[in-house]
Amino acid sequence: MKQRLAIAAVLAATLSAAAARSQDASASLPWKLTVGEYFYDSYQGNDVNLRWRAGGNDAWLGVYSDKVFGTQARIGSDTSVNFGEYLQLQPSLQLATEGFVGGSINLQVGGAWYTFVGFGRTDARPYFNLNFDPNDSLTFGAGHRAPDGTTYAAFVVADDRFHTGQRDWHLNAQIPFGSSHATLDLVYKTGLSEAGPISAWGFSVNYEWPRWFLRVAYDPYQNFSDQDAWRLVSGVRF
Repeated sequence: MKQRLAIAAVLAATLSAAAARSQDASASLPWKLTVGEYFYDSYQGNDVNLRWRAGGNDAWLGVYSDKVFGTQARIGSDTSVNFGEYLQLQPSLQLATEGFVGGSINLQVGGAWYTFVGFGRTDARPYFNLNFDPNDSLTFGAGHRAPDGTTYAAFVVADDRFHTGQRDWHLNAQIPFGSSHATLDLVYKTGLSEAGPISAWGFSVNYEWPRWFLRVAYDPYQNFSDQDAWRLVSGVRF
């Protein structure tokens, strides 16, 4: 209980700081509303998420629901802390109904060429993971920022807690087109799933205009379950 109260206090402090700086960030559209539809073999799920960002700080709240998993609400926060020009620390915290508590910390080193490592932990309570990767994991990767703004990264996210051998290998590129940009992510998944040992390819394609964005993703053996999922996500900044 003390741990949860402490985490809640950190989240509340971040949200309070966000509100205090909202006037400065208003010109850059600090709010982002995202609506997602998740298509499984015989049913669908949906998610609504509201995120605030300014000054390197993020805070969000959301609700996911489907007829098999049920409904789960979540709230979270993350930030970026720069130590000089070539070192960046990125901690995050998240709470969800069903008693879930999770957090991560990432360290990035470098400039135009950079490397990064990450560590994530949860209390192993039920949680519907909305991305490709295991939450209790280690991350290792490297990337490059080109002079024209294009970025490339290769990284692996690997379970280091439950002895499943689950690994997601990513190749990621973000390509600018004037005031818009596209993000492409190719993922290769291996390890133990609910269907047994697997190896499969997935992807996501995201396009962002100054105010609107769209994303399509295919996640085989979603969350290392026994079913595949397509995701259609759209949203608006304001």
